[in-house]
Amino acid sequence: MKRINALTIAGTDPSGGAGIQADLKTFSALGAYGCSVITALVAQNTRGVQSVYRIEPDFVAAQLDSVLSDVRIDSTKIGMLAEADIVEAVAEQLRRYQSHNVVLDTVMLAKSGDPLLSASAVETLRKKLLPQVALITPNLPEAAALLDAPSAQTEGEMKAQGQALLAMGCGAVLMKGGHLNDAESPDWLFTRDGEWRFSTPRVLTKNTHGTGCTLSAALAALRPRHNTWADTVQEAKNWLTAALAQADTLEVGHGIGPVHHFHEWW
Repeated sequence: MKRINALTIAGTDPSGGAGIQADLKTFSALGAYGCSVITALVAQNTRGVQSVYRIEPDFVAAQLDSVLSDVRIDSTKIGMLAEADIVEAVAEQLRRYQSHNVVLDTVMLAKSGDPLLSASAVETLRKKLLPQVALITPNLPEAAALLDAPSAQTEGEMKAQGQALLAMGCGAVLMKGGHLNDAESPDWLFTRDGEWRFSTPRVLTKNTHGTGCTLSAALAALRPRHNTWADTVQEAKNWLTAALAQADTLEVGHGIGPVHHFHEWW
């Protein structure tokens, strides 16, 4: 099996639980070599986001050019993009280099509720980036923001919104149902070939910092090894469930701690 090179395009987390740091840990834990392009320097920890320093779009583009002109990238995860001009820069470079297996984590809010994507960037993301990506991974509030609609309250509404997002031009949609507050946490995958329901029991832990980043990075790391998104999603969810189950064994911060990316290794 060939070595997998995966790229993350995202913001930072100096406490190590989310963003670029979480993505690189995930890539490594799942046997992929990680490259990274930073879109924002984020002062954050397990208690929240304290400050955001956005990288100039030209420098984001320069980082992408450095990586994509030299390294064979088998899959890409996109996280925090912050502003419309950064979204445009990323979209243009992905088009230029004909990137494939691109997973877009539609990051709009931190776990603490702090905004990570400006309102003006949402429309740019819809028009210029969504049609280029292979998979998007919105939670229910993010899906609602992309559709300019109320957040889904039932699984039926969740499915309808997933189909609506698929119609916007992306290759596939993984709707994350954690906000339904049911005993289980159902996710729905929608592709041009069909739809699949995934369900796992909720893991009883408060330490869920970086869960969305970690799942999307796992999907990017694993996609080159599978023939379908359905198989990729199943393996990624199984791995993340185990990482959540071991989260309480870490001792990181005084707020919402991270998942245990290296639970299979430590």
